[in-house]
Amino acid sequence: MAEDIKLADAVCEVLDARIPRSSANPDMDELTRSKPRLVVLNRADLADPAETKRWAAEFKRRGFGTIETDSRTGRGTERLQGAVRALLSDKLAQRSAKGQTGGAVRLMVAGIPNVGKSSFINRISGRRATKTADRPGVTRGRQWISCGAGMELLDTPGILWHRLDGEETGENLAITGAIGDAAFDAETLGSRLMLRLWEVYPERVVERYKLRDGDAPEPDRPLDIIALRRGFLISGGEPDAERAAAAILDDFRGGRLGRVTLELCGQEIESPTADSGQRA
Repeated sequence: MAEDIKLADAVCEVLDARIPRSSANPDMDELTRSKPRLVVLNRADLADPAETKRWAAEFKRRGFGTIETDSRTGRGTERLQGAVRALLSDKLAQRSAKGQTGGAVRLMVAGIPNVGKSSFINRISGRRATKTADRPGVTRGRQWISCGAGMELLDTPGILWHRLDGEETGENLAITGAIGDAAFDAETLGSRLMLRLWEVYPERVVERYKLRDGDAPEPDRPLDIIALRRGFLISGGEPDAERAAAAILDDFRGGRLGRVTLELCGQEIESPTADSGQRA
């Protein structure tokens, strides 16, 4: 990436609007310090719109260009050209003063696996320029893609850093599918998601799983209430927490729990423990 950045006029980092902090590469600040940077809050259609606005304002405060997109439908992607040209206005003015008006603006597009980067590029280019799939690790190599209107995009493979900034970062990446499902125990992940949704968006859980007055997740077995209401039972009539975990993770990823943001703007992320082996 450090070598690729030298070829670009600016860097576009695609983030998941539901987890803007966890889906941001912590090395990007250092890598892009010499280049203008545009933050794309993708999957904004699945995120809490009020929180997305707060995140956009925060990134703008830090000096980044910002747009909100849904690359599946293309909503918001039409703003990329204007946002990039505003970000590079001084450089484009210098080129114009020198009579260099024919060159394309070159934009490096970066993002973690399964954040919607390839779908975003396909929308911008107006064609299926890159492979897409609802799983991490589909883009394998780099390629320049012409988008017309004097812009070229450099698609780069989705990269995860080796050590995550605390347990909650890994949890967020797993819940949204940026980390393969085999990396986390599904029942544990589903339980954590249930407790977090109940804390911030309880009405979504009540509506989706038809909970009754007085229903609430048990802190030590939070998935039981979903299993009981859905009829997910094992022998002896016990709640099937594994099926309930699969249901809530699938519902979250598919947007069936409504527009939910797991990281609130201004909320501090959990610090790593001293013996976790994770990056401080």
